[in-house]
This record gives sequence, structure tokens and C-alpha cells, in this order.
Amino acid sequence: MRKKLMAANWKMYKTPDDARAFVRDFLPLVAGRDRDEIVLCAPYIDLAATLEAVKGSNIFVGAQNMHWGKEGAFTGEISAAMLLALGISHVIIGHSERRQYFAETDDTVNRKLETALEAGLTPILCVGEVLEEREAGLTDDVLRRQCTRAFSGISAHKAVKLTIAYEPVWAIGTGKTATPQIAASAHAVIRGEAEEAFGAEFAEGLRILYGGSVKPDNAKALMSESEIDGGLVGGASLDAKSFAAIVHY
Repeated sequence: MRKKLMAANWKMYKTPDDARAFVRDFLPLVAGRDRDEIVLCAPYIDLAATLEAVKGSNIFVGAQNMHWGKEGAFTGEISAAMLLALGISHVIIGHSERRQYFAETDDTVNRKLETALEAGLTPILCVGEVLEEREAGLTDDVLRRQCTRAFSGISAHKAVKLTIAYEPVWAIGTGKTATPQIAASAHAVIRGEAEEAFGAEFAEGLRILYGGSVKPDNAKALMSESEIDGGLVGGASLDAKSFAAIVHY
């Protein structure tokens, strides 16, 4: 059985004090909850405060992005080594907002993914289609292209910590949610690409999360699908009670 991963993506919200307050309220709500892996992906300035606040618990802390370079003249960027030095374990790679607003491409996603894996981080690789692509019947083609390019040059041995999040862009922050069946179908396509790239055994163990307006009232239906191995939760993860309710699906 694949252990589900429930990841909060706080995006550009919360100061360090806000992060501490969230953890203070959240920990009692999920005490002893070790069925799933729980990760809080915080803004860079909140990472140290969040790590300190979760110390002694079973909660992991992740970053929302990273650069592929080891170091250098990349103003405003953060390296894998910097994240590891803090104690970060997970990192989101290729979120649709990074692709949409910050010109990330399949090729830069591939470089970041390879670097994260080589560093020993657990990358949460995001793939997914926009509304126009879904309406044109191109969802499967988009997912195959994104996966093929992201996986390029990466071996199954290196990819051991890889996690993927399917995020239909049309469902992010819109209140629209892919039905569990739509999500499961997309996950099956992604798993097929992973099998082609890394082999059947790897693909069988690969965790594929769903991200796109996951809320307390739809989490159970989504997580009941055998193809869905957890959630990448945006807006509903900003409130401790809301995210705890999702974790308790």
C-alpha cells in the first residue's frame, strides 16, 4: 500500500508569526495521526519558524520552489543545499503558478527535478492541463508531454523519492474540482508514463497526489479512489481546522 501524502501549499501567505500560530493550532488536531505523511510547504521566510514549531511532531516541512544551481549569481533564488541546511525534506517543483506567471518550462522543471532528487529531497512534481486543453480533449497529451520531459535523463534509481501531483489548472482556486473519476483517470495516465520511464515496479509504488480545490467536504471522496495517493492543498490549507479536517478525511 502506498502511504498517502497530504501536503499544504501556503503559497504567498503567512508571516513567521502566522506560521507559528498555525502549527500551534494544528498539532493538537492531528496528534497521533500517522496514517498519512503530512507536509507544510511554506514561503521561504517561514521555513525556519515552521520547522521550529513542528519539532518533535511527525509533521514535515517543504519549500514551494528551488533553483537547479548549486550556487551562483541567481538573485532571489534558493538552492537545494540551502533547503537541506535548514532541515527541509520536501519541495514543490513546477507548480502551475510557476509555469503561468514565472515562465517555467518543461525543461527548467526537469533541471529542478533532477537537482532535487540528487540532493535527496522529496520533490512534489506538478503536472496538469489548463481549461482550453481539457475542452480540446488534450489532457492526456499534455500529461504525457509534461511527464516525458520532466523524467528525461533521470534513472529509476535516482527517482526513488519522486512524488507527483496532478493539478488540473482549471480547478485551482476556482472552486471547481475534478470529479474523483476524472482525477483517477489522469493519475492512470501519469502512472503509465512513469512505468514507461522507470519500470512497472517503480510505477506501482509511485505516489500521485491530487491538487485542485481540495476541501474538507470533498477530501473523502477523492481519497477513496485507489489511484489518488494524497492531496496538494492550497486555499483550504491556510486554516488549521480546515486542513486538519482534510487530513482526517
